Amino acid sequence: MIVSMQEKATEEQIYAVIETMEEAGVNVHRTTGAIQTILAGVGPTANVDLSKFEVLPGVLNVIRISSPYKLAGRAFRPEGTVIEFRNGVKVGGEQVAVMAGPCSIESREQMFATAARVKAIGAGFLRGGAFKPRSSPYAFQGMGIPGLQMMYEAAQEHGLLTVSEVMEIAQIEPMLPYVDLFQVGARNMQNFNLLRELGQARKPVLLKRGIAATIEELLLSSEYIMAGGNYEVILCERGIRTYETATRNTMDISAIPVIHKLSHLPIVGDPSHGTGRRDMVAPMARAAVAAGADAILVEVHPNADKAASDAAQTLYLDQFDELMGQLRVIATAVGRTM
Repeated sequence: MIVSMQEKATEEQIYAVIETMEEAGVNVHRTTGAIQTILAGVGPTANVDLSKFEVLPGVLNVIRISSPYKLAGRAFRPEGTVIEFRNGVKVGGEQVAVMAGPCSIESREQMFATAARVKAIGAGFLRGGAFKPRSSPYAFQGMGIPGLQMMYEAAQEHGLLTVSEVMEIAQIEPMLPYVDLFQVGARNMQNFNLLRELGQARKPVLLKRGIAATIEELLLSSEYIMAGGNYEVILCERGIRTYETATRNTMDISAIPVIHKLSHLPIVGDPSHGTGRRDMVAPMARAAVAAGADAILVEVHPNADKAASDAAQTLYLDQFDELMGQLRVIATAVGRTM
């Protein structure tokens, strides 16, 4: 259930409504927007009489939510979520953010060279994998925490934020000092124990769509994080597995406007994993921005052909520079900024 408070509702009235909702046996999640406060009641609400809330002082209206995702739904925050990071970069709203860097952290020299260029080109985040979930147990598995330290130092020197994948609960605490945005990969989208713990971490989470997940399943996974009290969740469309073999995955561009309709959460387009082919990254990145993506996640490397992982889908830095020029034009055309 969603209780929308009047614009001029007092804190006393809001707390009175929260107390009444809790007495009815539901957990209350509060969000305060630019105009009004929204109270989401999560739990056994099917038999709750909504009329008793409608007459409480300060209440504008009460609705019963039929969708299984209560906190991720658009009704919880109708104006949309904008996540602001410490360097002023925002994900959501008017700005289109850019996250760029190698699939895997390989060396200090690699990360510092990449950070300098992607910052100059216009990225706000430096991405890099320290823990790599690879299909083969013999493939490069990442450098772990020492790699994260390298990326963090490079990002700090160039005024960038960091984003890296967390694979298990035990990695959350040691990663906290080095990441601004936790990434949950496609293989872990339904690792509900990990999602619950990230709900307690109070640090933004980038949640990638599972390799065969529906949009509803993606939103339900985000609900696990939000139910823990962490509302700073960013969704990511990174392609799904279909019967098509021409590309590594099939990037579902339509998911971007669909999610904007269903949810208040920002969504990122990942054309690198979405296609698995370097020559298709730029077209799909352009399409994602045109479709309304709030950020783009792109794999770039100073020597892309020799990248330790995902070389075939990784852009050279000059290609990334060219792409950013194109994206600025498209963002302006759809009323956004880069």
